[in-house]
Amino acid sequence: MALAQRLEEIRSGFEPPFWVANFTEIFERLAYYGTTAVLAIYLSEQLHFSPQLTGWLMGIFGFAVYFLPVLGGSLADRFGFRRSLLFAYLVLTLGYFLLGSLSAPWMASVRHRVDDKWLVLLILLVPSLGPALVKPCVAGTTARASSENVRSLGYSIYYTLVNIGGTLGPIMAWMVRKKLDLGIESVFRVAASSVFLMFCVTLLAFREPRDSAGGKVRTVGTALRNIVVVLGNLRFVTFLLISSGFYIVFWQIYVSAPIFLRRYVDPNAATDLILAVESVTVISCQILVTYLTRRIAALETIAIGFLITGLAWIILLAHPSFAAYGVTLFVIAIGEVTQASRYYEYCSRLAPPGQQGLYMGYAFLPIAIGYFIGATLGGYLVDEFGAVLRAPDRMWWVIVAVGVLTAVLMWIYGKIVKPVGAQPIP
Repeated sequence: MALAQRLEEIRSGFEPPFWVANFTEIFERLAYYGTTAVLAIYLSEQLHFSPQLTGWLMGIFGFAVYFLPVLGGSLADRFGFRRSLLFAYLVLTLGYFLLGSLSAPWMASVRHRVDDKWLVLLILLVPSLGPALVKPCVAGTTARASSENVRSLGYSIYYTLVNIGGTLGPIMAWMVRKKLDLGIESVFRVAASSVFLMFCVTLLAFREPRDSAGGKVRTVGTALRNIVVVLGNLRFVTFLLISSGFYIVFWQIYVSAPIFLRRYVDPNAATDLILAVESVTVISCQILVTYLTRRIAALETIAIGFLITGLAWIILLAHPSFAAYGVTLFVIAIGEVTQASRYYEYCSRLAPPGQQGLYMGYAFLPIAIGYFIGATLGGYLVDEFGAVLRAPDRMWWVIVAVGVLTAVLMWIYGKIVKPVGAQPIP
């Protein structure tokens, strides 16, 4: 196909809702990763919560963020993408604004009546509702507003823009907190402003995309019944549970690592800014790593990615420093891009005919499970190895062990189960 013809297909293959929805996704991710980059610091240093409580709160927040899209997709289908996005951005605006207002005078009476722990938990649950609608709306718009011949490119654009937002978020947090010296709470206020701007963009520019599938709108009840359908596939559930170990290891970059570095390495470490290394590496290396591993079987590639991410923490263990953490983030990102595309490919192949969409929705469950367990575990490890055992560096042996065990279990799983397609999925 001639280049000019392909460019014309790209120009005409995407309807305006595609560009509007994906543009808003940049700022939604900027707000999310910006707040997540400083959340552990905020809870432990500003609110003086213990590492265990910090990990527990972040674990519940992260679990809600990545589990609720399973049900949020049904709501988006039922009420329409435009109304769902408008509601999501208003909820996100409120949630981030409340996080940035905990020290405001008008909040004093509320904090006097409600224990800070429960108040913060309630406030964190507000912005966790936003991605539950934004994710399925943007992904669904990408499908509906893209022609068949450019749809794969559309999802590549979507994935790239997500990582651009993931890169800009930590940079924004650092600039607001350190460069402009406005404090951590101002990071949440900027995040609130960012998503409110996207509410305005959606209100003015987004139009409901056509329903190319012409399918039946699902109900929340149907989504709940689908949980039983998915849990009935033992092979798929086993795969998801093993994969959760990867995210137990991965989410330490947002939970335990910032607390560890600022408590035991450098109290002024810019742990928010350096998180951009991970997203930049993903953007830069995704295509290359996918090409290099294209001839390796899916489960073996996934196991290799898990192993790389698990072993990456040895770098911080061997040399606990801010620079070593940057290298650790780079290696973690290589592990992520090694397994990511093959992970979703394998999930799609495990799905019985006609249930690909259902199964791909549940592919996010390991992220939710890993976030909750990983954040809770990370907070405990920082306190146990730091305050109790006085050997904070040794906590990373536990994380390395989880990563290696996960890779071994995935390798064993790949040896026990038959290749996808060799027989019908049970």
